[in-house]
Amino acid sequence: MLELSPANQTDYSLGFGGDTLNTAIYFARLGGEVDFVTALGDDHLSENMIRAWDKENVGTSLVKRTPGALPGLYMIQTDDEGERSFHYWRKNAPARTLIEDWPEVLTNLNAFPAIYLSGITLSLYSPQSRTALFNFLDEYRAQNGQVIFDINYRPASWPDKTEALATFDEMLKRTDTALPSFDDEKLLHGEHSKTECLERYLTAGAKEVVIKDGVNGCLLHTNNQSVLLPVPAKVTPVDTTAAGDSFNGAYLAARLNGASAERAVAQGQACAALVIQHRGAIVPINAFRASDIKNN
Repeated sequence: MLELSPANQTDYSLGFGGDTLNTAIYFARLGGEVDFVTALGDDHLSENMIRAWDKENVGTSLVKRTPGALPGLYMIQTDDEGERSFHYWRKNAPARTLIEDWPEVLTNLNAFPAIYLSGITLSLYSPQSRTALFNFLDEYRAQNGQVIFDINYRPASWPDKTEALATFDEMLKRTDTALPSFDDEKLLHGEHSKTECLERYLTAGAKEVVIKDGVNGCLLHTNNQSVLLPVPAKVTPVDTTAAGDSFNGAYLAARLNGASAERAVAQGQACAALVIQHRGAIVPINAFRASDIKNN
């Protein structure tokens, strides 16, 4: 999506972002090989987005171009403490009908060892597209594909909470690794502890879970063991946009490259700490040193 982020008190900067794209970019910057799956228009802004993603080493062969369509747009607003809120313009974004317009895209995903998606992804699709996706994920996992999911719950993206809950329940049945934020879980379920949240994910069938809780650290569950991992050092946020997305990208880059889950959490925390000290979802490449993130 196109992104408008505050440049100062009165002006906004135009860039690009979106939760799964943010994760893909940070994953690629930290050495992962990734393709992004979406639909854009045939306008110059869509073309600029694809060129930018190519420069970030994010594969774009599975980006559908829809004639006459325009990409979605969101605007970030931040308060005095750097906490963000969002406004969306994406009702007619071509990504919403990707599966309906290009059903073969799901078959193409069989070429990849892992698939990452989010609750925002699911909120875009019609019930029919979600059903097609879920049926595909059943077949994909039966062939040892790994499914990774972050609920990234945004109430404004759903008709009501009931539909969101029902959709997430179906998705969790098909999730191997879960990377939720505790704030989202509290908003959706009213849960009072990360342990309560963890039990729900494990009951649904997830084998590896990282519950992100900002300055309170992460609750990690892997290999049938759970551990609370604190944040090494607190930083003053400028803009918390993409904190969770960047954590996920860094975590997965480490984990899918053979690192332990504990080491992957440390890399995720280091990446998120850097990101929240900059405005917008994507840190300028000249301010992002992958070696510093990996060697934190």
